[in-house]
Amino acid sequence: MTFRISQRGKEYLETAQTLLRTARTMTDSAIASQIKALADDYERRAEKASHADAAKAFARSAAS
Repeated sequence: MTFRISQRGKEYLETAQTLLRTARTMTDSAIASQIKALADDYERRAEKASHADAAKAFARSAAS
């Protein structure tokens, strides 16, 4: 199933990408790993937000 990413999801993905770029420049591998884990969390948030926003949009259209 494909879905469009919501604006909120795009913002989460942009944050995740920024965190990953930052992690790549880190010399401390422990901190880099924590930043990568945070980026993974933001990617999950992007997916959840997009699904939730799509469901809300569908509910609004169904109510009309």
